[in-house]
Amino acid sequence: MVKLFGRRPRRSDSARPGARRSPSDAVNRVDLEELTPDLLSYLGQAAYLQLVIFETLGRAVATAPSIASKEAMSRVAGLSLAKHHGLTAEIVRQGAEPGPTMQPYVAAIDNYVRITAGADWYETLVTSYITSGLLNDFARQLAGGLPADASARITALLGADDGHEIIVAELRSAIEANPRLASRLALWGRRLVGDTLLAARSALAANGHPDEARLEPVFTELIAAHTRRMDAIGLTA
Repeated sequence: MVKLFGRRPRRSDSARPGARRSPSDAVNRVDLEELTPDLLSYLGQAAYLQLVIFETLGRAVATAPSIASKEAMSRVAGLSLAKHHGLTAEIVRQGAEPGPTMQPYVAAIDNYVRITAGADWYETLVTSYITSGLLNDFARQLAGGLPADASARITALLGADDGHEIIVAELRSAIEANPRLASRLALWGRRLVGDTLLAARSALAANGHPDEARLEPVFTELIAAHTRRMDAIGLTA
């Protein structure tokens, strides 16, 4: 099972000074920030994920059908690489080295990349669009549980321009030129969201995680954002 953002054990709310939750919150919802790994574990995983997103976009550059598409996708790849560099700078800020900090998560993330790899340029574009969107949403929510100063910087970094409007334009143009692509790419998008949310759920299924009913609202929000992304390219989620 692929696991992304494995968490550290956390003290209960009652053991954390200042933590307040209403009874309905305790029953109906779990904030992802409660399940955030320690800072360096979070940074190692987030930094390597951005690096493999950049690599996926690099493949989209290499296999693009036109010079204009190559140039457009190179700009998107550059934005992802900038996020990777920002996260590795945070690792250095903590007195650690990026390579060893990322290394423990390489095998699991590389396996995730393998099972979500597209068969051609169009599927590669959908992969970079859907998986980066879902994982960035997931990582931003987890960042809420980091120390306040790091949380603010990382949330801003991950919320910066991701170039998705460029990918949307490329995909919409491709589908308009060949409407038969729509059904295949919609099916691929549904597989991607399933694989990605399964990976996220497996990460939260570490020791003592809350039951599925309490986690469900968190994943409902992630799926709603995914649906909006699919709508943007004219595909059914």
